Amino acid sequence: MPAVFRVNKPRHAQAKFHIKKNDEVVVLSGTQRGQRGKVLEVLRQRSRVIIEGVNMIKKSERKTQDRPQGGIVEREGALHISKIMLASAYDARKGAKPAGAETTEPKAKPAAKAKKGKK
Repeated sequence: MPAVFRVNKPRHAQAKFHIKKNDEVVVLSGTQRGQRGKVLEVLRQRSRVIIEGVNMIKKSERKTQDRPQGGIVEREGALHISKIMLASAYDARKGAKPAGAETTEPKAKPAAKAKKGKK
């Protein structure tokens, strides 16, 4: 009997993520690494999110009554959920200090040990 594939059914239909709409997030990896933005939409079936101002792509748009010229439009592309993290958690992990906090002097490095060489 041949294997039956569920083509249109998502793998994790009720997936629950650590990110919600309107959260402030940071991109962890890829070409957009380090960028911050607000989550516009969470695509649960595809395990992706759309972040404001991040991962901009160019999309050709068809002529409509709203856009009689059609043309090329820039908009946000989707990023995988595993590539992003909440900004508050990211700042806490990096040990970032709030704005206006005192800066500390870097610690002096210990002196290098003398190496014994062959003569």
